[in-house]
Amino acid sequence: MQAQKLPVPDKAHHSRESDAGISELRALTAQLAVTELDIVVLDGLEPLEELWRELDRDDLNSLHQGYDWCMSWTNAHGNPLSIVWGRLGEETAFILPIEINRFHGFRTARFVGADHSNINTGLFTARFIELAKGLERRKFAELLRRALVGSADLLLLQNIPLEWRGRRSPLALLPIVQNQNHAYHLPLLADMESTLQQVSAKGRRKKFRTQLRRLEALGGFDYISTGTSYEQHRLLDRFFEQKGERFKALGLPDAFEEPKTKAFLHGALDIRDPDSKTVGLEMHAIRLKGEYDGHIAALAGISRKGDHIICQISAIDESLAADASPGEFLFWQMIAGQHGKGVGLFDFGLGDQRYKRSWAPVETGHYDVVLPLSLRGRVGGLVHRAITRCKAFIKSRQKIYQLVQRIHRMIGV
Repeated sequence: MQAQKLPVPDKAHHSRESDAGISELRALTAQLAVTELDIVVLDGLEPLEELWRELDRDDLNSLHQGYDWCMSWTNAHGNPLSIVWGRLGEETAFILPIEINRFHGFRTARFVGADHSNINTGLFTARFIELAKGLERRKFAELLRRALVGSADLLLLQNIPLEWRGRRSPLALLPIVQNQNHAYHLPLLADMESTLQQVSAKGRRKKFRTQLRRLEALGGFDYISTGTSYEQHRLLDRFFEQKGERFKALGLPDAFEEPKTKAFLHGALDIRDPDSKTVGLEMHAIRLKGEYDGHIAALAGISRKGDHIICQISAIDESLAADASPGEFLFWQMIAGQHGKGVGLFDFGLGDQRYKRSWAPVETGHYDVVLPLSLRGRVGGLVHRAITRCKAFIKSRQKIYQLVQRIHRMIGV
């Protein structure tokens, strides 16, 4: 993996301080302001909608903590909410969208929709991010603990990059453990040819030509990247079918089987904000023509916020055209199609898979905040740290990882 940095969007709201640094007077102001930090917890999203949407406008605050994304999840799942609202006097400092559920057997406060999030940042103002540099670690942790005590045993905020595109996360102040999963990114340059130069361009082009010939030999294909709302929802239903078939063939539980999860993703399809270039979920597909007209060979769902594209879901139908690698072919089409549209980063999401490494020259480590809120939560924190480190150890050793995957398929868990 190349030692390459993520591109930093050229936006005024995350410009850096001058090299001269912060003056003594400014540092003193920061310390005084931080002492005013007050945290309250709400049991619903609606009271904060206006403030929330204001924070949404910052492209470096993750889509997964956006108001519409969280509302779609909450409407589908209905878990108890503990929305953490941080304030500096009358000014909003941050919002952490949190729900309470059972995790590892413990009552846990986690990001809303944590199991289906590829990157979590919370929602922070630029001013608080700067002021947080003067905030004591213990003070921040204690304020959060006092606010959430009684709501849960453990605060567990997962999949957080400690630094995201030049911005240091205030959540890095809290007790953390490195997550076993990393994220994989492809910066998009001026054109497809320039972008390919970051990876094995010659080999990638050769693969593409071979895949193209094989698909054309079957009668050709259509690349679907738009469509009516009805067509988009139909493609998502087809994804659930294909993914279910794939999980069954591997002897694994279907991560998308629950009706609530399906309802959430259908809700995400309807999230659209052209002004901010936000797309909750958009389905793309390779549909065959000719003898196999209408057959969907590969599917993927992508999200967009600002110049950041995330591939959220993908699936292939291995019953036909498997030798054409339609999934890889679809990624080529999606990546090529984003050039010239203001996209700076294509994110393959969490999890180490060969196709991601072949496309992505940038690998980003993610971390989990593990903050006990009770004596029982201390045990839960130790359990999570142990499980996470065990998984990281297994994934770092290919032979052991492959053995564990085979055992999972054999026992169907």
